[in-house]
Amino acid sequence: MTHTSTGGTGTDRRTDGVRMLRVHHDDPRVAGLLAGLREEYTERYGAEGAANEMARYPVTEFAAPHGRVVLAEEDGEIVAGGAVRPYKKDRATMADTAEFKRIWTSARHRRRGLARRVMTALEEAARDLGYTRVLLFTGPSQPEAVAFYERIGYRPVDRADIDELPYPSTIPFAHDLA
Repeated sequence: MTHTSTGGTGTDRRTDGVRMLRVHHDDPRVAGLLAGLREEYTERYGAEGAANEMARYPVTEFAAPHGRVVLAEEDGEIVAGGAVRPYKKDRATMADTAEFKRIWTSARHRRRGLARRVMTALEEAARDLGYTRVLLFTGPSQPEAVAFYERIGYRPVDRADIDELPYPSTIPFAHDLA
């Protein structure tokens, strides 16, 4: 079931007490996603690694008209989310390809299917924005993410086939949205 929220902030799909929201990058609720990510990245990659990653892709990278943020909200708390942006800043270069970033689920809310719901919502948002293909990258310190992406049909991409890797040890994945 799809609802348009009253604040004009996006689409709201309610199931199991979790609302899936599509919001703009400057929606105040995005702060919950960013805070959770910063904590997760700090735990996995250290404070400097977390700061570098957050600075590399500021929230403005996900601005309309070519980007969007997806949030999972439960009882007023952001418990999961992710974002869509053009893979290339010069969108004309690969206009059909989106990149998913900032994919996260709160440790307290894992094993509930939220990551799959976030990915589905990101794919829907990407399609609505005109993308037909997705690239995403994860790190070697996130083996559960690697397994998850493979399980939901994302295929590993040879790093040699990617012209701009965010980090040398990055693990790239691709998925067709058609």
